[in-house]
Amino acid sequence: MRHATHVLTRDEYRDQRIAGHLRLDHHHRHRRRLTLKTEEGETILLDLPAAVHLRGGDKLLLDDGAILDVEALDEPLLQITATDISALIRIAWHLGNRHLPTQLLGTVLRIREDHVLEDMVRRLGATVTHVVAPFDPEGGAYAGHPGHHHGHAHGHEDGHAHGG
Repeated sequence: MRHATHVLTRDEYRDQRIAGHLRLDHHHRHRRRLTLKTEEGETILLDLPAAVHLRGGDKLLLDDGAILDVEALDEPLLQITATDISALIRIAWHLGNRHLPTQLLGTVLRIREDHVLEDMVRRLGATVTHVVAPFDPEGGAYAGHPGHHHGHAHGHEDGHAHGG
């Protein structure tokens, strides 16, 4: 089994040939060590020095020099809008106060589908639409990770998953 040992920055990746593709939901894109299956059917081991938040478009370097492309898988989400920016900020505060992963898209917020949260934000005056899209929430104030342009360092996460 080949190992994915390094996330390539945009500067490190220079249009090399892609050897495989990983389609992962948000949960499986924030790991350190995890067995994954590529779209081509190969089992690989994600084996990074620290947990990293992978984003759609990231590239993983395998131990033999091959490169995998990471694609963010579509997920059921709630798309939240409000009548004005102050109402949206208030809703964002309530979501943040609950430490919920939230994607910020200008005048739109996205969270994972959850009927309790949907009811809460509607009571706060939000308009909620159900969408299916890649989920790429904000990393948070403490999300910086040395040596990677958008990673997290939240300790070790081990487990098994299959992409796609």
